[in-house]
Amino acid sequence: MNQTFERRWYWWFGLAIALVLPWIFYNWTDGRHSGFSLTLMSEIGLLIVFALSYNMLMGQAGLLSFGHAALFGLGGYTTAHALNAIAEHEIWFPVELVPLAGGLGGLAAGVTLGYLATKQRSTAFAMITLGLGELITAAALMFMLFFGGEGGVSTNRVIDASLFGVEYAQSIDVYYLIVAWGFISIWLMRLLTQTPLGRMANAQRDNFERTQFVGYDPRLIRFYQFVLAGFFAGVAGGLFAMLHEIVTFDAVAAQKSATALLATYIGGIGGFFGPVVGAIVVVLMQSGISLLSSAWLLYLGTLFVLIVMYAPGGLTGIIAEHAPIARIGRLKELFVPYLRLLLPGLLCLAGFVLLVETASFMSIGASQGKDLSFAGYSMQAGSWMPWIASLALLVVGGLWLKAEARVFSRTWNVLMEAAKAELASAQGGRQ
Repeated sequence: MNQTFERRWYWWFGLAIALVLPWIFYNWTDGRHSGFSLTLMSEIGLLIVFALSYNMLMGQAGLLSFGHAALFGLGGYTTAHALNAIAEHEIWFPVELVPLAGGLGGLAAGVTLGYLATKQRSTAFAMITLGLGELITAAALMFMLFFGGEGGVSTNRVIDASLFGVEYAQSIDVYYLIVAWGFISIWLMRLLTQTPLGRMANAQRDNFERTQFVGYDPRLIRFYQFVLAGFFAGVAGGLFAMLHEIVTFDAVAAQKSATALLATYIGGIGGFFGPVVGAIVVVLMQSGISLLSSAWLLYLGTLFVLIVMYAPGGLTGIIAEHAPIARIGRLKELFVPYLRLLLPGLLCLAGFVLLVETASFMSIGASQGKDLSFAGYSMQAGSWMPWIASLALLVVGGLWLKAEARVFSRTWNVLMEAAKAELASAQGGRQ
């Protein structure tokens, strides 16, 4: 029992954080939860499920999809119709299990769309999913009966059909429902990676011909993986419908697919929990930085480009690269090199932010009669000072960062060589 707990401590730790987190933002004076914080955490929860379902395709099976939102959105529409049917007493179903309707909707969509898309792989698969995604988006605007047109399908989660007597009128109730379904979905997706299907999905991703040689049909493997990914994407869509009580064509549009791609790749496709980290980062940037700047999408795009160029393993990949150095007990030797990278990195960041905000102000803020301010300092519209300051920060910070990066690289290489030598020595001793 103790060994099982030790192996799975991070599950219990994550669950404890998810349960306690809303109470950190609780207003004990008024006796109310922060609506913004609850919505933010709920969005993180459902995006985690959505991003992990996307990683079942891209990370585990090597399938780059541009239409994953179709599975998410169709699950959301199915859930909205299920809630309306329960409210009108056409059927009875406990509201706690209603996200299953979304999962079944995503599953059905996975069977239909996956039958077409998984006939091909690589670039052809990506193009097919892009076309299918656009087709579903167009259908959502045309067919009113199921999709509701531009207005979408509205619903009400307060339907008095709870197994536990919960009305779900409060945001905190919906949040805990998302937590419950989120952990169930994460556990099942984690379990799937340890099944023969999960192993063969990895195999056909890494060596397509070898998979055929040992007697498996890669196309069937892709199809089964696509269908199961559709189920979990549909569950995320069902949670979305219950959170917002409306589903529109935006839920099946390409932008929603891009959100899943960004969260998955930024977090890291190499490890199972990478999309979890990516989902947290993306939602915080969408909801946090968007309150401070209208150019938040540019910052998110820049982060994605930097990850692709310099850290293709994502944020979790960066952490994982430190594991060999940590095993030999020399991780503390990177503290000073990282500290030396911090100041030039901050100068580059300040220069980039000033440049972006100045350009954004000149195109949007000036026409609205706003004042340009940065770090508490006001600047005149049309002045050359913001441009000169931003370029100076970028040039000085960039050159300084490049010099410090070379020093850091030498230290890193020495430590990695030491880690490899110790690993080789340990392996030789065991032999």
